[in-house]
Amino acid sequence: MIEPRFPITPEQIDLVVTEFYALVRQHPGLGPVFARHVSDWPAHEAKIAGFWRNAILFERSYDGNPMQVHARAGDVRPGMFEPWLGLFDMVLHKHLPAETAAAWSALAHRIGRSLRAGLVPGTTKGVPNLRDDTGFGPPILR
Repeated sequence: MIEPRFPITPEQIDLVVTEFYALVRQHPGLGPVFARHVSDWPAHEAKIAGFWRNAILFERSYDGNPMQVHARAGDVRPGMFEPWLGLFDMVLHKHLPAETAAAWSALAHRIGRSLRAGLVPGTTKGVPNLRDDTGFGPPILR
């Protein structure tokens, strides 16, 4: 069994994902974009919680391809990453111990940089580094 990246429960992951998407739906810039692509919020939140449980707890509960999904959406723009990560960080720090929030935030920011590199024209291209900052940790997506 692989040890989790940091201490967190599946219930905490679900809470963060649910509250994050509640804020996204209210956000003037992100809300309309998500509304064009998400018709079943509970199913979307369950899928994203599975992504995070896979990335953090190594549960193998997600089998999608975030890069492909976001590329197919066709409307991911450079200015969307900062508010997305800002809302996510706000929820993390509201609900989790400081060390756990910081660890998850670092992971989310690495994933955000990789998505941006793959989706936003003019961003540095290359193979996304989805390992920890040292480059020696386990891959995020299995």
